[in-house]
Amino acid sequence: MLLAVDVGNSHTVSGVFRKNKLIAKWRLKSDRDRTADELAIRYHSLFQLADIQLKSITGFVLASVVPTLTTAWLSYVDRYLAAYLVTGPVIVSHTTKTTVRIDLPSPAEVGADRIVNVEAACEILDPPLIVIDFGTAITFDCVTAGRCYVGGAILPGISISLDALSARTARLPRVAIDQPLDSAIGTTTVDAIRSGLLNGFGGMVDRMVERLAPELAPVPGSVSILGTGGMASVIAPYCSCLEHVDTDLTLKGLFSIHRRLCE
Repeated sequence: MLLAVDVGNSHTVSGVFRKNKLIAKWRLKSDRDRTADELAIRYHSLFQLADIQLKSITGFVLASVVPTLTTAWLSYVDRYLAAYLVTGPVIVSHTTKTTVRIDLPSPAEVGADRIVNVEAACEILDPPLIVIDFGTAITFDCVTAGRCYVGGAILPGISISLDALSARTARLPRVAIDQPLDSAIGTTTVDAIRSGLLNGFGGMVDRMVERLAPELAPVPGSVSILGTGGMASVIAPYCSCLEHVDTDLTLKGLFSIHRRLCE
């Protein structure tokens, strides 16, 4: 089995693959102070609940944008998994050999999660394509028809915007936005905030794709658009550009990279 871990700024998404099937998945908060032993306590309990034996995990792959947690995970692997791994742990970075070439002046600036996402997307759709990841930040990652990653755009995420709205105003509450809207015109403060966020971010996504796509391919409609991340399913109904939504895209990309490098 393969343990795949994607450490983001807000959440860590991890999953276990048996052969090519994702058999368990967890989404936990990314605590930057967590130690290797604390990771062991938490994840070994999750393994037990999912009826997964530690010794059955023979592969490990990590994408992380939080350096302190990268160190903690490597320490965890060395202490608790090394005896069972068939090959060494795979840590994704800009130097990792993938099928997508990074065509940027400073490849080291590209987050590991973005590298994994475009790799996975190119296995699902033919480039040119844009991957939109709805996480702590909303990232737009652009891949040419020749499978070159050429950059994209980064915007504050929905949760960041909602936190700022609540923190910087005296009477506006923090609201849940995972319920569908009945109308664009909010008749209560809560509905007005939800409409602003959902319709606003949906429109923003459409506008960004409208600007980015022609630079990838001059033919209208020839660029595929794929959404992923924790908020992708929430925003998808409020934008018209998303052709595909795959919330497991990053885990699938980690699996593909590990398979290509280690099998």
